[in-house]
Amino acid sequence: MVSCPTLADLTQRLMASYVRAGGINHVDGKNLPSKHAIAGIAADLLRLLFPGFFDGKPLHSSEIEAATSALLKTVLGRLEEEILKSLEYAPPTAPADADLPDMARTLTLKFLGSLPRVRDLLQTDTEAAFNGDPAACSQDEVIVAYPFIEAIAVQRLAHELYLDNIPLIPRIMTEWAHARTGMDLHPGAQIGTHFFVDHCTGTVVGETAVIGNHVKMYQGVGLVARSLAAGQALRGRKRHPTIEDRVTVYAGATIMGGDTVVGEGSTIGASVFLTTSVPPNSLVVLEAANVRVIPKKSHEDYVLDFQI
Repeated sequence: MVSCPTLADLTQRLMASYVRAGGINHVDGKNLPSKHAIAGIAADLLRLLFPGFFDGKPLHSSEIEAATSALLKTVLGRLEEEILKSLEYAPPTAPADADLPDMARTLTLKFLGSLPRVRDLLQTDTEAAFNGDPAACSQDEVIVAYPFIEAIAVQRLAHELYLDNIPLIPRIMTEWAHARTGMDLHPGAQIGTHFFVDHCTGTVVGETAVIGNHVKMYQGVGLVARSLAAGQALRGRKRHPTIEDRVTVYAGATIMGGDTVVGEGSTIGASVFLTTSVPPNSLVVLEAANVRVIPKKSHEDYVLDFQI
């Protein structure tokens, strides 16, 4: 009869693993930002960006100022705490006697001060989604039902934190949105106005991608690096493509490389694999594959084939 391990046995096995595979431990280090807390903060930031859309009850105009002030107060305190953890984990380039709590407070207030500007951008994204999708019945539907809006809203918020070199939190935010929407937008990507990704799922936009104004993409598009073989040596280098204004990229296209520029007004067809720049107003399509059209068999033929 096989004996089951005791709790002490299991504990000792894990302790041995902690020694053997120590590179995935975080012990005796600074407290990391809480993924759970940041998810809650991101959800409340969406409430601030889209008042009345992400709340559980109707929001009347007579109470919006008080509700906004109360929500801002709680977000300020919670986000400041997480930013302080980030600064303690990876201290910024600053004098040794820098006051990290004061820095966290300043950065949090600066970030919250960017919300009106982020809202201006998101209004253009919402308009682009509504105007670009005949299936959309209203802008209200776009905001409450389209995963793209949530993904781009969180990315635009995270981008503000990324620009201030706040560690960890921007990526935690965008990965939270990625898990919820299926759209992977790195917080470092620079994205212009009137952006829209129809269907959204499987779209990937890398850290150093630059996207102009009035760009429309479809599901499964990748704006990716040509190669990551050099690993950390590539940090800080332009690795992802530039998409200029009024470009449309259809489903499944992959555009690769930091020196690849898609010129203004161009259209990239579905499933195109693009590694070189194209001039403005280009149409890039995949040459037709050899496709055979074969008459369907009858149901009886399928049954016979299966039996064979």
